[in-house]
Amino acid sequence: MQPIAPGKTRREGGGTEGLPSELIQARRFGKTRSAQSTALFEDYVELIADLLASSGEARPTDIARRLGVSHATAIKTISRLKRAELATSRPYRGVFLTEKGRVLAERVRARHRLVVDFLRAVGVPAEAAEGDAEGIEHYVSEVTLKAFAQFLKHRAGG
Repeated sequence: MQPIAPGKTRREGGGTEGLPSELIQARRFGKTRSAQSTALFEDYVELIADLLASSGEARPTDIARRLGVSHATAIKTISRLKRAELATSRPYRGVFLTEKGRVLAERVRARHRLVVDFLRAVGVPAEAAEGDAEGIEHYVSEVTLKAFAQFLKHRAGG
């Protein structure tokens, strides 16, 4: 890439062929930053819902271990979930989701499942599809999810 001359913008300085406009690019990066900020909450509520469904309780210790974070980090994030009215906790009883938290967990779980199903349909092995979906599910747009669903529907003959 050519260096940009002093006093010139990237567009004026050359080397911008193929780049989207600044506004479009800024919107794309903004969407990614926004998704990053919600991804943490989504991972936590999805895991809490899974733990509650499988064992009837979601203890901070179990959450921390399954997410690969320290107990202190889990406690801090659970406090943030509580402030966002996504979760509640009771002494010696663990963490529970509010109705708002349950709705979010269901939405995240459905999105995860759709991404996994799409990846599997295009030939990605199961373990890789599950792992990749953990990242993709937070960043994929509704438009793309609808396209995934349409693809799967047509593929199934429906």
